Amino acid sequence: MSVVSKYNRIAPIYELIDLPLELLFFRKWRKEALSDLSGKVLEVGVGTGRNLKYYPVGCRVIGIDKSEGMLQRAREKAEGMKNITLYPMDAEHLEFPDNSFDYVVTTFVLCTIPDPVKALKEMRRILKPSGELIALEHVHSNYPFIDLIEHLINPVLFFLLGDHAIRHTVKNIEKAGFTIKEAKKLAFKDVFRKIRAKP
Repeated sequence: MSVVSKYNRIAPIYELIDLPLELLFFRKWRKEALSDLSGKVLEVGVGTGRNLKYYPVGCRVIGIDKSEGMLQRAREKAEGMKNITLYPMDAEHLEFPDNSFDYVVTTFVLCTIPDPVKALKEMRRILKPSGELIALEHVHSNYPFIDLIEHLINPVLFFLLGDHAIRHTVKNIEKAGFTIKEAKKLAFKDVFRKIRAKP
């Protein structure tokens, strides 16, 4: 089953799956990462739209996702938000001109895109030279015990969600040509990170 098919299937219950993490950590991180943005923003993998309420009204936000099931939930959240536009689109083939966004945002998305480096190269292409990538992601850990757990749960996460628990996301961002400005450790030692990078 493709990643898109998996997310279409679980879209109705997706927000229940990680509700404990959302309440304990994610919503605080979303607010901190997004509430000061300005200009034109592309959110890649908008999912059910959990980030949408944290963007300032002065931002023009375009959210994309390959899963129509997830997008439907995001559209419900975006109702009445005049600064939000949502499209079905593949992160590996962004349908935007070069140098057209001030920010690109990903939150817990780079773990599910089939070819993350290809998608990141696309994100770098559509960012203005003065722009910035902001990513909240879970990544492969350098701690041996956590690394072992990640390898054990990786097949289960991939089967259920198309989620890779052992991706070297910071290195992938660098491979795509970005310069890392910040890779802040947020929780579970070095698993959850806030990454800021320049094109």
